[in-house]
Amino acid sequence: MKQLKLGIPKGSLEKATIELFARSGWHIEVHHRSYFPDIDDPEIQCSICRAQEMSRYVEQGTLDVGITGLDWIMENDSKVVKVADLIYSKVSKRPARWVLAVPADSPYRRVEDLEGKKVATELVNFSKKFFAERGVNVQVEFSWGATEAKVVSGLADAIVEVTETGSTIKAHGLVIIEELMESNPQLIANEKAWKDPWRRKKIQQIALLLQGALKAHRLVGLKMNVPRQGLDKVVKLLPSLNAPTVSPLYDQEWFSVETVIEESTVRELIPRLIENGAEGIIEYPLNKVL
Repeated sequence: MKQLKLGIPKGSLEKATIELFARSGWHIEVHHRSYFPDIDDPEIQCSICRAQEMSRYVEQGTLDVGITGLDWIMENDSKVVKVADLIYSKVSKRPARWVLAVPADSPYRRVEDLEGKKVATELVNFSKKFFAERGVNVQVEFSWGATEAKVVSGLADAIVEVTETGSTIKAHGLVIIEELMESNPQLIANEKAWKDPWRRKKIQQIALLLQGALKAHRLVGLKMNVPRQGLDKVVKLLPSLNAPTVSPLYDQEWFSVETVIEESTVRELIPRLIENGAEGIIEYPLNKVL
């Protein structure tokens, strides 16, 4: 039996990725201290590796497909097929931003002010290219972690660090003076695997269902019964992807109305629906919208 080698990112994306696969129809079980999770699909073999290394493993063919950030694809300059943009920010997070930050009390307020200075970061190659394109000569050093502390302790003049809200950077007494890039997770494939008809079809199936699960997040289905005299008013109240579904009930004076809407609108919408005659209102979650 053919198997697709799938890479699951270890670390901050791991839990969100496994939850996304669950909503897409695949259940992944991670065993303690094991890098080879079980998945309820005999056509897929899972491995866990760091997001920073994922694109290299996919490029060389150790993995057929994997999920990693756009930042690490660019950092590694990996030659891979970008199959789908998986915007996890729709689920729980804001997009990750790589920013240039300096101490709040420093004289540096522009990229050019860092001429001849030292910059600490985990994103070394990308940062070097960024400063080179701006014509600013800096010394970029790799940071193994706790990058904000490098500036506080005087080991660097500035940092290039990833953030979502900027709160951690601010908490360390730093200010952001430039945003270098925004990154979202990507589903990527090995070029040779992408050319193989069976693997390509399997990868496209995964991409379709993952994107469907992301699209369904924060959407709910709403179903109700509406009398004929209130039907027009209720339908006008309902936002939907296209238009609400309206079906006559056995009693022709009543109709079943069903739609898909943003979950955040439900609390304001339901009282208005009841005021216009809707009854038996049912709200239900969605796994995928395709």
